[in-house]
Amino acid sequence: MTTQAISEAQLHALADGVLPEEQRAAIDAHLRAHPEDAARVDAWREQNRQLRALFDPVLDDAVPPALRQAASPAAANGAWRRPAMQAAAAIVLLIAGGAGGWLLRGGDGTGASASPLTLARSAAIAHAVYTPEVRHPVEVGAAQEAHLVQWLSKRLGTQLQPPALSPLGYHLIGGRLLPGDGDGPVAQFMYEDGGGKRLTLYVAKERAGRQETAFRYTQEKDLSVFYWIDGQLGYALSASLPKRELGKIADAVYAQLEQAR
Repeated sequence: MTTQAISEAQLHALADGVLPEEQRAAIDAHLRAHPEDAARVDAWREQNRQLRALFDPVLDDAVPPALRQAASPAAANGAWRRPAMQAAAAIVLLIAGGAGGWLLRGGDGTGASASPLTLARSAAIAHAVYTPEVRHPVEVGAAQEAHLVQWLSKRLGTQLQPPALSPLGYHLIGGRLLPGDGDGPVAQFMYEDGGGKRLTLYVAKERAGRQETAFRYTQEKDLSVFYWIDGQLGYALSASLPKRELGKIADAVYAQLEQAR
């Protein structure tokens, strides 16, 4: 008897809760025989859970009056006639503009430009997506740290150096290259403590001419983020840690980065 091959798409469908019921028995049998695939599915489910925890509350926020007015037939001046299109436009604008404000409402926001807000939001998303990964949390492991640093430095166009956090109980497990939000690629360094808790340092190239910003902090659910801009680089340190504990790590990161300049 031949066994039907299980595709990556089917595993993702299972993790997302959209796998057809008639395929469930075959997938369950496959996962029992392949524990590494079962671990991947569990990691994807955890990613989904963390992303929902971060962004589901946006759906409960009230639509701002300005968006409701912009989506109304009178404001559209005949350009948009269909109610479905009006509603879709309002939802897209709400998510695009509101997600950053919702996620960052824990910070003081005083004098913050759009860039730091986007930096912290993107770092939080990247943290939620990659830290649950069991087999592939990073692209290049710490065993190849010299290559990792050289590669990411070349792609960002500036010399990078991941801070040494072993005195604080965290060791570097590696890093990866991520797409940025219009200012080029982004580097993510990932650390782990003895208990398996992970934190990430997100480094993005900022637009020339931006002023240095002080430390800013935000927290949503159990995810904390300290973020700041120093010269042409933006940094965001993310972890599921209390503010005080993550703040000590952020101070150590900042001090090492200053010494390396």
